[in-house]
Amino acid sequence: MTTSPPSRLREIPYNYTSFTDREIVIRYLGEPIWQLIEELRESRRTGRSARMLFEVLGDLWVIDRNPYLQDDLLDNPQRRKALIGALWHRLDQFESRANGNAKALVLLSAARQAVERFAQELVAIEGLRARIRQSLAGLTQADNLDFGGLTRVAHATDATDWRVEFPLVVIMPDQAAEVAPLVAALIALELTIIPRGGGTGYTGSAVPMDRRAAVINTEKFTRLDAVVYRELPGVPGRHPTVRVGAGVVTRRVTELAETSGLIFAVDPTSQHASTIGGNIAMNAGGKKAVRWGTTLDNLVSWRLVTPQAEWLEVERLDHNLGKIHEQDRVRFRITRYDQANSRSLGEPRILECPGASFRTPGLGKDVTDKALHGLPGIQKEGCDGLVTEACFLLHRMPPHQRTLCLEFFGAEIGPAVAAIVAVKDFIEARPEVFLTGLEHLDERYVRAVGYSTKANRRERPKMLLLADLASDDEIAVQAAAEALVSLVQGYDGEGFIAVSPEARKSFWADRARTAAISAHTNAFKINEDVVIPL
Repeated sequence: MTTSPPSRLREIPYNYTSFTDREIVIRYLGEPIWQLIEELRESRRTGRSARMLFEVLGDLWVIDRNPYLQDDLLDNPQRRKALIGALWHRLDQFESRANGNAKALVLLSAARQAVERFAQELVAIEGLRARIRQSLAGLTQADNLDFGGLTRVAHATDATDWRVEFPLVVIMPDQAAEVAPLVAALIALELTIIPRGGGTGYTGSAVPMDRRAAVINTEKFTRLDAVVYRELPGVPGRHPTVRVGAGVVTRRVTELAETSGLIFAVDPTSQHASTIGGNIAMNAGGKKAVRWGTTLDNLVSWRLVTPQAEWLEVERLDHNLGKIHEQDRVRFRITRYDQANSRSLGEPRILECPGASFRTPGLGKDVTDKALHGLPGIQKEGCDGLVTEACFLLHRMPPHQRTLCLEFFGAEIGPAVAAIVAVKDFIEARPEVFLTGLEHLDERYVRAVGYSTKANRRERPKMLLLADLASDDEIAVQAAAEALVSLVQGYDGEGFIAVSPEARKSFWADRARTAAISAHTNAFKINEDVVIPL
C-alpha cells in the first residue's frame, strides 16, 4: 500500500511568519491570482512553474519581513542590483517553461509586476529616508531619527505581539516642545504617525499598519515634578498634585507619591513598564480604581499635540476629587495653542456633559465609548493626538490598612463571582472603612503563577480575590476584615488577613507575577478595569 506524501503547510520558502501562503500571494499578486493557483493546483498543472513562482515570492517576503536585510540592500547598491537581477532571471526561466500556457503566463505577468514594485519600493524608501532627514533637520537631534533594523523591529508591535508592518522610521525627541514641529513635517511627508510609550498595550494601538509609518517614541519625556498642593479651578482649598511627562514610567509616580504619604491611583498591572502617556491614551485603571477610579477620574489637566500640529491643553473644572460619574455635571476647558505653543488660538472651549454619561452602570470603565463626548486624548489610544504631559490629583491613604486574600473553591465559578459584589456592597455600607484596592485572578492565572493555596486544601482555588481595606479607625478596619472572612465562607471561600506592610505586599505578589508572565508570554491578560464595578 502506498500513500501520498503529506502536503506542506508552507510552500513559499522562508515563510516562518504567522501569514499563510494565501495571504502572501494575495499581498503581492492579488486575490484572483490565488484563485488561479488553486485552479491550476486542482488540475495538477502547477508543477515546476508554481515552485519557481513561490521561490520568487519567498525572496520578496523574507526581505520585506526582515529590516536587517533591507538595510543591507539599501547600503549596498551592487548587492541590490544582483538580487533584482536574480529575480528577473528566475522569472525568465519560468517563462521558458510555460510553453505558451495562457494561465501560467497570467501568473508570470503578475510576478513580474510584483518584482518591479519591489525594486521601485527599495529606491523609494532610499529617497524617502533622505527626505525625512532633510525635512526634520533642526527639529530634533539627527541621532533621534532611527531607520535601523533593530529599532524598527522593536517598534513593530506592542504587548499583543501582533506584527503587520515595520515602521519606516522611529523618532525619539528629546523634549515635548519638539513634537508639534515634528508632527507638521511628518504630515507634510504624508506619513502615518504612531505615538508610543512603554509598548505595554493589548489593543494594538502602537502597531504600525502601514509601511509609511513614523513612530514617535515619548520615553524621553521624563519630567517628574515634586508634589505640589495647589488650588484647582472651581474647587475650594489646596490639593496634592503632581505634574508628569508622558514618558515617565507609571511606577515612578507611585513611588514619588508614597514618599509624601500619598496615593497615585493609576496602577495597571503593567505599571513597572507602562508610561503616563499610554495610561492617558488608554484610560488605564488598576486595583485602586474601585476607590479612586481610572486615569480620567484622577486627571487635573493634560497637554497634547493634534494632527494639525496644534497644542491642546485640557483642564478639568470643578473637580469632585473622586469618580467622574458621581458628579452631576462635568466641565472641561479646552484651549488651543499654535505650533510654537506661544499664543492661544481663539477663546477656550468649554465641554460640559453629565458625569453619569462617562460610565455604563455595572461596567466600570466602558471601553465601548471611545468618543467620551469628544474629550481629547482620553481613551482614544493615540488616535486624536499625542499626549506630552499631565497633572494628576493625588490622594490621602487612611493610616490603618488590611489586605485580604480570599480563596474560592467549588465546582462552579458563579458563587465566587457573586462574592465580588457582596464584598463591595459590604464595605460600602460602612462609611468608616474604605475599599482601596480590589482585583481578582481566575483559575487560569492562579494556575499560571503556580499559586500556593493558603487554605488547608489540596486543590488550587477556582478564583482568588485580593482586597485592600483602609480606615482612620484601626478597630473598625480589623472588624470589617474579619467580617469579610466570615462572609465569603458562605460562597465556598476561605479568607486570610495580612496586617503588616510586608505581609500585605506578599499577598499582592501573585498579582505582580501574573503581570510579568502576561508581559513575557502574551498568553493572557487581567481584565482589571471592567470586572469590578466602579
